[in-house]
Amino acid sequence: MFQWGPSLQNAQLQNITILGSTGTIGQQTLDVIVRHANLFKVYALAANSSVDALLKQCLQYQPKFAVLLDEKAALDLREKLKSHNSATQVLAGLSGLIQVSSDDAVDSVMAAIVGAAGLQPAMAAALAGKRILLANKETLVMAGSLFMEAVKKGGATLLPIDSEHNAIFQVMPPRHLEHLSDGGVRKIILTASGGPFRQYTQTQLDNVTPELALKHPNWVMGAKITVDSASLMNKGLEVIEAHWLFNAKPEQIDVVVHPQSIIHSMVEYIDGSVLAQLGNPDMRTPIAYALAHPNRIESGVATLNLLEIAKLEFEAPDKKRFPCLQLAYDALQLGGTAPAILNAVNEVAVAAFLNNQCHFLEIAHLITSALNAIKIAPVNSVEQLIAADQEARSFAQTCLLKASAKRLAIA
Repeated sequence: MFQWGPSLQNAQLQNITILGSTGTIGQQTLDVIVRHANLFKVYALAANSSVDALLKQCLQYQPKFAVLLDEKAALDLREKLKSHNSATQVLAGLSGLIQVSSDDAVDSVMAAIVGAAGLQPAMAAALAGKRILLANKETLVMAGSLFMEAVKKGGATLLPIDSEHNAIFQVMPPRHLEHLSDGGVRKIILTASGGPFRQYTQTQLDNVTPELALKHPNWVMGAKITVDSASLMNKGLEVIEAHWLFNAKPEQIDVVVHPQSIIHSMVEYIDGSVLAQLGNPDMRTPIAYALAHPNRIESGVATLNLLEIAKLEFEAPDKKRFPCLQLAYDALQLGGTAPAILNAVNEVAVAAFLNNQCHFLEIAHLITSALNAIKIAPVNSVEQLIAADQEARSFAQTCLLKASAKRLAIA
């Protein structure tokens, strides 16, 4: 007989740290938590520099700790909380993030800080043996081998939050596999919406604006991840994540464009079965699943009505128009520091695009240049990865400055 997990009705209250609480994932996590105040308590909230947004959250959820990566912003928050007679203690900088990620009182850590800044707190949570709800892509993209080693060493529980990896987790065999074939798995199929430019011509892509890129057809996400979705880099990063999460070889990971975003991903088995997880495109579903695993709780997401959807469409991704997807596969094959370089340059390029400092198609060109120019080395430590990240960022900034100067000279 199938054995369900322990009942949640009499479960001990779980203390939750939310890294990136003012972002989209953080806000949606809080939405799920307040629906189950008998199960979860907010222990710590952390953000980058959003003083007013974090102040509002602190006053509403009354965490023991609040952390801002920006130390000046932390001082501002401390004064504002003091004026409201709040008991919440304010911490600052990377040390504060690490403290609330590894604190003995913390049961689960929602790792949703965007970018490389989320790596070290996630590592700290892993080594402290926490239940990690991983929404930060860069942790696995930059430091997949080191992070998975830390999870094993610390005895942590790792639960993916990305809708695609969460879907795969739900339909994979219920145990860790040394090889996918041990569980009868042939391959993993990641679905992609295709983003807002799915049907754009090459000429149209050359003229897209940040405003157009931020209009995702299905999902509500932060600016950086929405642009990544438009370039298909988001899917490329997910390919690298899937490699580490499920011990899958690059050739065992496929990407299929599915514009409706109803099937969140699939697993193909050697007997011909393809198991899929379906649901409305709402991140509260994977968040609720991870918070309560192995049980299920109400998430606030509307029931999927297949009759209203009527049809599901699929097509192959166009890697010529959207080269970022192939670049991610290339970086995974190269190994070592290549994924960290890819990620760092992409972050710089996306920020420049959002500030109208480079064209949409330049994102892929910058990444290609970096992978060709920067020496790729085997990964030995987090410090080495941070150094590679900084080198790649510096390279990208220099290239952007040269391109800007060239455009000004032509003008």
